[in-house]
Amino acid sequence: MSRPQHPPYPVGVFLTGRRVVVVGGGHVAQRRVPGLLAAGGDVVVVSPEITPALEGMVGAGEVTWHRRAFVAGDLDAAWYVVAATDDPGVNDAVSAAAEARRIFCVRADDATRGSAWTPAVGRHGETTIAVLGNRTPRRSAALRDALVDALHDGTVAVTDHWEKTPGVTLVGGGPGDPELLTSAARRALHEADVVVADRLAPREVLDELPAHVEVIDAAKLPRGRSKSQDEINRLLVERARAGQRVVRFKGGDAFIFGRGFEEALACAEAGVPWHVVPGVTSAISVPARAGIPVTHRGVAHEFTVVSGHLPPGHPDSLVDWAALARLRGTLVLLMAVDTLPEISATLLQHGRPAETPVAIVQEGTMPTERTVFSTLERVGADVVEKAVRPPAVVVVGDVVAVARGVEDDG
Repeated sequence: MSRPQHPPYPVGVFLTGRRVVVVGGGHVAQRRVPGLLAAGGDVVVVSPEITPALEGMVGAGEVTWHRRAFVAGDLDAAWYVVAATDDPGVNDAVSAAAEARRIFCVRADDATRGSAWTPAVGRHGETTIAVLGNRTPRRSAALRDALVDALHDGTVAVTDHWEKTPGVTLVGGGPGDPELLTSAARRALHEADVVVADRLAPREVLDELPAHVEVIDAAKLPRGRSKSQDEINRLLVERARAGQRVVRFKGGDAFIFGRGFEEALACAEAGVPWHVVPGVTSAISVPARAGIPVTHRGVAHEFTVVSGHLPPGHPDSLVDWAALARLRGTLVLLMAVDTLPEISATLLQHGRPAETPVAIVQEGTMPTERTVFSTLERVGADVVEKAVRPPAVVVVGDVVAVARGVEDDG
């Protein structure tokens, strides 16, 4: 059923609650089904066998599976059909049945023999970008990627034409490498009127923002820890009330030792709308980038993330260091460079073995990253002798020895 070589007519199809039939259960179907589900389609897969990923969707109740060969009646009441088997004869039968019922059908094996094509699709905020090439999927995908990247980095700026709702967005910037910034975070930054940035937020990203975005360095606000936080809270509320979109840009994740919820509470109390864009936390990503797993089968089945900005015994500390010393899993310490001698001594005092491996990853994910290996007994001295400075993530536990063994073997 080859068709004349006229260009396709582009159109957006609303599939919410409508029956979509996918014939075939292999890797092509596995790629297509998630997008159909995201569009709200009532997806039915017809195939004698399906991939484990599709079977997982069936088990979760997301997809209906008819475990058998295709029959024309499978298309009754369908709105959209995907023929995704590796048998051209079956795909011919599917497209013929769809044609008889006036249902648009996509052929995964030969686009010219179907009645619809699947574009290369990308999304930026509420905008969907679809590129239809003349049966050149790689070229279409490359053009789509270029357009999405241009929107993300501000090369193509259309934010002035979007409706802007004043409010505050708390954005986690990840551990420092701009490549680890989420697409949602980039979008929020490019849609902002004002960005209030912390010192540890990825700095290079700020230089990519459109010229109209005002950047305020939170580190230069009036000093004193509580005073500075009060000033940040006041600034967020004041700018949002003035009708601006405000992004509070932090390193890591805003809700992991980032005081993000204090700022959320300040917004809520002032009646200012707020929402959160989670970030990649340095507690996991920095050790991972350094080749250190925080859990490993047979070695550590749990990990605990602890703030070390207050030393053991400090009256304001809420950490039970004695209980942590008795745990067998991994300890991940943030903001602990200055207090590490006291922390290690306390863990030793309460029974953590002296030979427990320790790794300190300084400036993790950045070009200046370095890792210092030590033991719980030695680490207090090593911090001084090796001039370790913040920011750094400290990993305490046998997973460090596992990682070190791989490094030595390499």
